[in-house]
Order: sequence, then structure tokens, then C-alpha cells
Amino acid sequence: MTRRALVSGGAGFIGSHVAELYLAEGYEVEIIDNLASGNRQNLPPAAIFHEVDITSPQAARIVQEGRFDVVSHLAAQIDVRRSVTDPAYDASVNISGSLNLLEAVRASGAGARFIFSSTGGAIYGDFVPVPTVEDMPKDPESPYGIAKLSVEYYMGYYARIHGVETVALRYSNVYGPRQNPHGEAGVVAIFCHRILHNESMTVFGDGTQTRDYVFVEDVARANLAAARSSLPKMQQLDTRSYNIGTARETTVLQLAESLKSSASSNTAIHFAPARAGEQQRSAVNIDKAARELGWRPRVSIDDGLRSTYKYFAERFVPERT
Repeated sequence: MTRRALVSGGAGFIGSHVAELYLAEGYEVEIIDNLASGNRQNLPPAAIFHEVDITSPQAARIVQEGRFDVVSHLAAQIDVRRSVTDPAYDASVNISGSLNLLEAVRASGAGARFIFSSTGGAIYGDFVPVPTVEDMPKDPESPYGIAKLSVEYYMGYYARIHGVETVALRYSNVYGPRQNPHGEAGVVAIFCHRILHNESMTVFGDGTQTRDYVFVEDVARANLAAARSSLPKMQQLDTRSYNIGTARETTVLQLAESLKSSASSNTAIHFAPARAGEQQRSAVNIDKAARELGWRPRVSIDDGLRSTYKYFAERFVPERT
């Protein structure tokens, strides 16, 4: 029988790539997305689309009645800065919305595997060794990270008490085609947009803060691996949590210079004050994902940045003067 996958946030940057990969692997795919940040143009034509919010009874009903084999939950409030300025809104989406879908999976009795898009940066905080392994202490610096960690605790409850197959994928900084260049999150897309518009790239702080940049196609492959792999018996919080990144630190300044090189551009760099709630260093150890899911990233940061810039350059329309 054909396997069935639901992708929440499937009109979004990462979710659309995940939905496409499931389709390519022969899954029937349904998508739920409220299009608040997603784009209808990202929707794969072969997927069934439901324009609903993850906090709604309609979304719960779709999950409960859909007889899905896997639910990849990517819909979220993704902006760390917004979580700092409006933590209640962040929690209403990232905690309550996730619980709505988790409870629907439990109520369905269909045995769907619930794959959650967590965070491999914000969940750990600044007081752990880098690259960080999954069982390090968790001390998030932002409401965004707190919400993601909270959902992982709920997932442990649903796994141990109700037998729901839950997996948390702790992404590092995901980049690639279709990322929104107009939001606050997604520095690669923002820098590509600024280079193409001949605008200076803004670096907050001194630019030495590091991130672990992972290409979106590798993240989609991680979802597929999590859907297909055998899972260990759920015990403690980190038992079914996996870092998804590259284990490589790249500074914001290095990123900016690499993109300038990819674009053969001399775009200026503008420095601005550091932002509250941001970590100084972040990279994740990926040995566990390699060992238990058979996953490793395939795309180097140089190749990924070139591919991403090419995507935006091909869609760039110069402004008329």
C-alpha cells in the first residue's frame, strides 16, 4: 500500500522541500499551512493542500482522520526576535499548535510517526561545548528555544504514556532556495537579496558569532530518514532527538564574504548593535544522526551558497528607474 505523509508548513521554505521529497519517494502527501509565512507557489502540484492553521480544530481533524504513516511538523513561528518581543504569540503557535497535532495523532490510533522540527541552536544556549551533542544540558536564551524544548518534553510524554512514535530533529541554521529574504530570520536569503539589490549587508554585533549552516535538501533527507528508520525505545528526553547540521562553525562575516565571492560582488558590510537573545556560538554534533538514522549532510557550504545565490539571481528582476 502507498504510504501517506502529512507535512505541516508545507508551503514554507523547509516544508515544501520535505513534501517534494516524500512525493519523489512515492508517498501520498497532504499539506496544511495557513500561508501566514508560506507561499502558495511553493506547494508541490501533486500534494493535497488544506489552508488551515495548526492551532485549529480543522487541522486536528485532518490529522486524526487522514490515516497517515508520518506527520512531519514544520509549521512554526520561526523568528527568534519576534519570540523575544512577543513570547505569548510564539507559545500560542509553537507550543499550542504542536500540541494540537500531537493530540490528534494520539487520538487517531493510526500509529503515525510524529517528526518535529526542533532547533539545534536555540535549545542548548551558550553554556555548552561546541559542536554540541544531544544530551548536553538545555538552557535556551529565547522564548523560541524554550517553546521548542517544551514541545520535546510533551513528545516524551506522548511516546512513553501513549505509545506515539515521536522524533525530534534539532536543525542548525537551515538555508537554501525558497527561503524568505524579507523576514528577520534566514541570513543567507537576506544577504542574497541585498547583494542583488546593491544594498549593504547588515551584520549585528562584531560578526564573529558562529552558526552551523545546513542546506535545505539535506534537512529534507533527514525527515525521510527519520520516517523510515527503526527507533529506540523512548526513555529520556534525548533518546529520540537528533541534531541535523554539519558540525562546522561559520562566522557571519565568513558567510558574507563567501556570498560576495559567489556573486562576484563588492557589496559593503554595515555593522549594527548586537541583538538580544542571540547566541554567540552554535554548531551541533551529528554523530548520533549518522549512527541511528543513517544520515549525514551531502552538500558543502560552498556548494550550498552557490546554489542558493543562483536560485535568487535567476528570479531577480531589477527595479526600473
